[in-house]
Amino acid sequence: MRNAPCWCGSGKKWKKCHYPQQKPLSYDQLVDEYKKKYQITIKTPKQIEGIRKACQLSSDILYNACAYAKEGVTTNQINDLVVQLHDRANAIPAPLGYGTPPYPKAICTSLNEVICHGIPDDRPLQHGDIINIDITTILSGYYGDCSAMVAIGTINEEKARVIQVSYYCLQKAIAILKPGILLQNIGNIIEDYASSQKCSVVYQFVGHGTGLHFHEAPQVCHHYNDSSIPLAPGMIFTIEPMINAGQREGITDPKDQWTTRTIDKKPSAQWEHTVLITEKGHEILTFNAPTLPSLVVSQ
Repeated sequence: MRNAPCWCGSGKKWKKCHYPQQKPLSYDQLVDEYKKKYQITIKTPKQIEGIRKACQLSSDILYNACAYAKEGVTTNQINDLVVQLHDRANAIPAPLGYGTPPYPKAICTSLNEVICHGIPDDRPLQHGDIINIDITTILSGYYGDCSAMVAIGTINEEKARVIQVSYYCLQKAIAILKPGILLQNIGNIIEDYASSQKCSVVYQFVGHGTGLHFHEAPQVCHHYNDSSIPLAPGMIFTIEPMINAGQREGITDPKDQWTTRTIDKKPSAQWEHTVLITEKGHEILTFNAPTLPSLVVSQ
């Protein structure tokens, strides 16, 4: 048994890798191991507090943006509100100017068949739409990231189903989080549930470490995968399953190089939280974000 390959996938024998030690790793040893083996930054208590504040602000702003999303309101107007809320808090919307080409707005607003990275524009929201609003805030150099769905008026059964499935995928994944759980279990539980509800999981985009930078290690896959990284206290990352009512593939708009739509034009939905792994479990840092709405489904 001690000479068997280690369960973590390192290629070493168990006795040379994760064989139980007489003493647990010290904080410094844990930080060093995760940086060297996985390029993951274990956050300090000071960093965690700064990230917690950024996440609280991000989820507060998201709550206000979702409440503002009504029939007749444009996504540009939602974007303008978010910019104002950041200005009042002396914070910065992280998406603005991010990437190549530079993202042109402060938030992502993904409508109906748009999986992610929808760019705000002057189209008014219409009865029967669904929209994902994605907010990332920089406060005092720290990042907070979250998103939520809004149903505009009465929506059809397919849209309601994909909103509900994506929400429960996120909740089921968060529920298992604690030190020692392998990263792969997040994607496995999400795809298990989505498949059971006749939905598919987008594999082209992932959750990610965050807090000190917009995107950090590790990548958090939402589909079946074999990532053998054990979760450890001080890890901070997003879980943001993108769930489709139809096929799992997305196609990115060749013109704006950001907006990604489902290949079959069927609806997509996403919910996102930033989470911290604690000594005994986890903490949802973006806890103020909206929860699943009471959906009115058209017959």
